[in-house]
Amino acid sequence: MYKKAKNQNPWKDLRIGVTGINGTLGNAISEKLHEKGAHVIGLTHSKSTQKRLTKELINWNCGEESKLDPVLKTLDILIINHGVNRQGIKSNQAIDESLEVNALSTWRLIKRFEAITLNQKTTSTHRELWVNTSEAEIQPALSPSYEISKRLIGQLVSIKINYHNKTQNKLLTIRKLILGPFKSDLNPIGIMDAGFVASQIIFQAEIGSKLIIVTPNPVTYIAMPITELVRTIYFRLINLLNNKE
Repeated sequence: MYKKAKNQNPWKDLRIGVTGINGTLGNAISEKLHEKGAHVIGLTHSKSTQKRLTKELINWNCGEESKLDPVLKTLDILIINHGVNRQGIKSNQAIDESLEVNALSTWRLIKRFEAITLNQKTTSTHRELWVNTSEAEIQPALSPSYEISKRLIGQLVSIKINYHNKTQNKLLTIRKLILGPFKSDLNPIGIMDAGFVASQIIFQAEIGSKLIIVTPNPVTYIAMPITELVRTIYFRLINLLNNKE
């Protein structure tokens, strides 16, 4: 998290972009951040005119991530939170849409924000990237296309985290959000309240957690860190083998 003087609000005046802001969690986390003094910029596919606390609401579409560059350059934190869940539908269209929205679009945004951060002229500016991958990354969610897309983006984010750890890059911090079932339009039978989830995400970010887990499932708190550790070991072994060649 951004280092500020003791007892000073770490969120005050930060410019934070949130994708999927018209969704239940996007709305909840933007409200919590707004209450803490952040300037939230909503990035949405929806044409909804529903009242938001954000001063800026920007429409965009998957495949047009490059058009967001002027906004991305101004952000301190980008929270990638948009997604779709076609439940049990296994049609080609449902799979294509899940991969595009949940994984490929997210991956393109990650690369663009990373490039903007690493190409910045000053080394004093630190940025953060938060990516919501879901606990569907490691366990069933009763939605095959959702699970596949979340596992794909989850592994891609792990690659990025390990790359930045390896290069000891100090310009960009990547946090992975592993969230359990919360009540929303995508999951009307969710157990947790989105406001509670948003508060927990912000709290864990404040204490420096890079792997942010919020779920009623105790297994996830054990399985996810182990999964990340195994991936880290695997990536390091690959690097060692490549260096010997």
